Amino acid sequence: MTSPRADFDTPWKEMLELYFEPCLRLFFPAAQAQIDWSRPYEFLDKELQQIARDAELGRRYADKLVRVWLLDGRDLWILIHVEVQGQRDDSFPERMYIYNTRIAERYGRPVASLAILCDTSPNWQPSEFVREVLGCRLEFRFLTAKLLGYKQRWAELEASSNPFATIAMAHLQAQATRRNERDRLQWKLRLIRRLYERGYEREDIIQLFHFIDWVMALPEELEQEVWEEIQAYEREQRMPYISSVERIGLAKGLEQGRQQEALRMLLRLMEGRFGPIPSSLQAQLQELTVVQLEELLDSVLTAASLEQLAESLAQRFSER
Repeated sequence: MTSPRADFDTPWKEMLELYFEPCLRLFFPAAQAQIDWSRPYEFLDKELQQIARDAELGRRYADKLVRVWLLDGRDLWILIHVEVQGQRDDSFPERMYIYNTRIAERYGRPVASLAILCDTSPNWQPSEFVREVLGCRLEFRFLTAKLLGYKQRWAELEASSNPFATIAMAHLQAQATRRNERDRLQWKLRLIRRLYERGYEREDIIQLFHFIDWVMALPEELEQEVWEEIQAYEREQRMPYISSVERIGLAKGLEQGRQQEALRMLLRLMEGRFGPIPSSLQAQLQELTVVQLEELLDSVLTAASLEQLAESLAQRFSER
């Protein structure tokens, strides 16, 4: 099944760039209301990459640094950090603090730090970093949107025409259907049909379909069912938005991207638990499909040793 750790990073980055204003409107409406959207905003990826290298923060998730203009005429740099993972990370508040201060110091700009948490831990919602020593206290607060909390606001998401409501629903259902392929198929079709029903433009339908298709991946035979349903629905609605050529090319590209992303994230998780991974085991993992790599994630989290994990790998996939 699809794992939020392994599979959601790349499409989230794409969606943040495509739908930056709707993202803030959904998750951070008070901040969104203070920005002058009549003036162009600018993504500062090179600046953020340099900060990450200098700070030696390791791999970033779906981070974006954006220069915007406020309604009062000032310019402001906004750090959007999307934490795509399934477990608590106690170092996260400190990383947010380091990012904020390094950007402000290096470029002399005020920085607002916003975090979207896409994990499945209901009791983890960090919003501050505090350090105190000898009576000296440092306190840094940042804004947090917990995607899991939107499960209780599902009716609001469904009624919304905000494209980021679709993104939130797809992510939540991808998590909820990790172990039930038939439920995932039904939800995937429901969310795709909703793109047409909400009256999105053709380009938005294609982009949002891209996200849904990526994060709600299914085995090939079920993907074929999805595609046949889409074709039938488009004929019925007379909306031939996603052609066969586009779908085939997209499927090949997504499958390759998913496999590489899943492998990279699995290796990172394994190294975090067990240290360096032997090249022979890495070679074995490279031969696995996306579904097989994602099935291994639970084993990585529960295995007592690298040897036990290797045994599990051999048992589960030797006959496939």
